[in-house]
Amino acid sequence: MCLMVLPTSDQAPLRDVATVADCCLIASHRLAEWVSNAPSMEEDVAIGNIALDLLGQARGLLSHLGDEDQLAYFRDAVSFRNPVICELPNGDFAHTMLRQLFLDVWLEQVWRAFAASDDEVVRGVAEKAIKENAYHRRHSSSWVVRLGDGTDESHRRMLAALDELWPYCWEIAVDGWYDEVVFVLNTATLPTPAPPHADPQQAPRVDHTVHLTELLAEMQSLARAHPGASW
Repeated sequence: MCLMVLPTSDQAPLRDVATVADCCLIASHRLAEWVSNAPSMEEDVAIGNIALDLLGQARGLLSHLGDEDQLAYFRDAVSFRNPVICELPNGDFAHTMLRQLFLDVWLEQVWRAFAASDDEVVRGVAEKAIKENAYHRRHSSSWVVRLGDGTDESHRRMLAALDELWPYCWEIAVDGWYDEVVFVLNTATLPTPAPPHADPQQAPRVDHTVHLTELLAEMQSLARAHPGASW
């Protein structure tokens, strides 16, 4: 696959089109797994809409990189560039909402950078995504605060999610990300972890987990069983 890499700055590591496209695609799939399983019917609708927004963002970028179906359905895990945090299993609802907050804060900065791109297609995707992501971030932030500052049980679950997810945040911890995330964590009465750092043995990125292979096996099964089919 031929990668399109946008200019980067101190505020924009990892901001290449393929990384963001794959992030949105995989995050969309994980959120879609909650549909019919969310805490309420209203939340089923909300999560489904966010998943569709992310899928649309992924399609806009993947189609700019090449054949979107080939890129989505016929690549193996080793070719995907998404941050590893995207591919982790959902866990409970607290886990999913905290992960989504981390991604929403990162994507907010990504889309702002892409909106300044000289590439007309990338800029167009970003300008629409900025509006969508604003809602996504409000949604995830409100749930993190509600659960973190809720019952003893919801607080315990949010603490467990923070412990599990934080080590994976170094890939998306661009400048400004940490302060914005910590503000929400503090509002949710959750502890302030140290800024995430890459393991020097793993930098500049870690290998994908087995969870991505399993996710792709499910997501790609129909397309691979009927290559070239249309519907």
